[in-house]
Amino acid sequence: MITSSELRQKYLDFFAKKGHAIIPSASLIPENDPSTLFISAGMQPLVPYLLGEKHPDGQRLVNSQKCIRTGDIDEVGDETHHTFFEMLGHWSLGDYFKKEAMEMSYEFLTKELKLEPKRLAFSVFAGDKNAPKDQTAADAWKNLGVPAKRIAYLPKKDNWWEPAGSSGPCGPCTEMFYWSDNSTEAPEKFDPSDKRWVEIGNDVLMEYEKTSESKYKPADQKNIDNGTGLERTLAVLNGTSDDYQTDLFLPIINKIEELSGKKYGDDEKINRSMRIIADHLRAATFIMGDEKGIQPSNLDQGYIIRRLIRRAIRYGKELGINKSFTFQVAETIIKLMGEIYPELKKNKDFIVEQLVQEEEKFEKAIQEGLKAAKKIFAPKKSISREKFVKLMQTKGKDQILHQVFEKRRQKKPYDLNQFGISKKDFDEAVISGKESFYLYQSFGFPIEMILELAREKNLFISKRGFSNEVQKHQELSRTATAGKFKGGLADHSEIATKYHTATHLLLAALRQVLGDHVYQKGSNITAERLRFDFSHPEKLTDEQKEKVERLVNQAIQDNLPVTIQEMSLDDAKKLKAMGIFAAKYGEKVKVYTIGNPHNPFSREICGGPHVEKTEILGQFKIKKEEASSSGVRRIKAVLS
Repeated sequence: MITSSELRQKYLDFFAKKGHAIIPSASLIPENDPSTLFISAGMQPLVPYLLGEKHPDGQRLVNSQKCIRTGDIDEVGDETHHTFFEMLGHWSLGDYFKKEAMEMSYEFLTKELKLEPKRLAFSVFAGDKNAPKDQTAADAWKNLGVPAKRIAYLPKKDNWWEPAGSSGPCGPCTEMFYWSDNSTEAPEKFDPSDKRWVEIGNDVLMEYEKTSESKYKPADQKNIDNGTGLERTLAVLNGTSDDYQTDLFLPIINKIEELSGKKYGDDEKINRSMRIIADHLRAATFIMGDEKGIQPSNLDQGYIIRRLIRRAIRYGKELGINKSFTFQVAETIIKLMGEIYPELKKNKDFIVEQLVQEEEKFEKAIQEGLKAAKKIFAPKKSISREKFVKLMQTKGKDQILHQVFEKRRQKKPYDLNQFGISKKDFDEAVISGKESFYLYQSFGFPIEMILELAREKNLFISKRGFSNEVQKHQELSRTATAGKFKGGLADHSEIATKYHTATHLLLAALRQVLGDHVYQKGSNITAERLRFDFSHPEKLTDEQKEKVERLVNQAIQDNLPVTIQEMSLDDAKKLKAMGIFAAKYGEKVKVYTIGNPHNPFSREICGGPHVEKTEILGQFKIKKEEASSSGVRRIKAVLS
């Protein structure tokens, strides 16, 4: 058996011995990046360096990155899906390439983790019109003793990585698989469709640059980006197909068992509910416990937290937990993960407070949802109780209703005459997919609860209609996520660079006007505006806002130089550089100074990008100042 701490440390130590600098996990909340709500991959915070910018810690890096992926929230509940996860990753930024990368990966798997080579298999890119078959990668595996039959050539959808947008670094992947079935020998030939082959690692071989929607050229800087999911790899190494049976989740599951009086493993419905609660509250705890401290709301990251918490509460009720419980699960998570991620311990009071408040708000939302359901149900004409019960007690009723709804959707004739129900009666007793989805989306009602409410009124709901609405919503969410990521992977555009520099001026001005208690709590930049969150207990007066504007605009008019220096973290602190981003960059940091180096207007630790002179920023104007969360204010401003 191997623990999560042992696996995490083995990975970091192994690649450190290979010359990789260990860097801390970045915040879950992207810095000055409007492209995505959360960090969803280890490479995301490193994009500037993949594009050629020099990293302070060198060309070889390794870490365990906190990640959140929200596209599959509704799929969580099986043995392997997660909203929050840790991505073990190492990178070569223009240093070693394919051969060395695969040699290191193979050595880590077989020597460090002691996996049997006869249980390993690999996939490489099969080639297409834009790039040839990756024979170099295949030959590298063969030279390590991997039989040709254990190497599969797969198409672009399986073995190619590129940004969601129209440009950026890209290239083929080579994935690593482990035969997870302990009851049988691994087959001689690798069949990627056999689910017993479980992916445990992926080397992205960035040797191309995508220049437009279908144009590629050799990259100026070739990179390696390895991603190894901690949860999945840990489960495989411990001989289980269930990630929730590892030490990353077992204490959380045990707490849910204690709260519910139910036992994990007794019933798949119970298992699913417990997995959802464990996953969702783990994710919510990490987001709220992040150094940027997001709280539940109806917007952006706050909406995701609210959705996760409320879904966990719903499934808690299904397990019979009818008291406030989410904070107790969170306390278990903090105890479990707090040594590795001390920000959880630091923000424990905030996490607990938000969870307690959110459960109270959800109870109110349920009451509001019941009122909304009553309004939706009121115009419907119920089937007589006798006829309704007769149908509901009929064997195969679900199949009967499915066929009726399908014919109704296709505008074909149908009847329920055997139950004495006419077409007109049925049509008047139907809750549409849109109506049921509204209750689900707006008030957090699970479909089971909506069905129960409808049946109490002798009304019918199309499960397929509801599922179609859920699917449409998921597609819109994925499209929006892809659209956001499109602009952010390489968003070093002129306007983004201007706004980024303006945030430095704004922070310096706020500290001059309000005091040294002001620190940046978060920022978001688009092509239209900047949004800046900062610590301050009360609303700014009109006079204070005018002073801040005047200071920023004076700095712009003075055409101050913007200079950069690389130095140790200690040296940056001696210079009194604002250290709010220090944890992201490790021991070496970049310090940006605006103005005279001996008496600067602003000096911050940051990753860029920035303008060279302030004059090109134009005119700075505060458009709005408002509360963001307790003790945190938010300014929205524009440059013109």
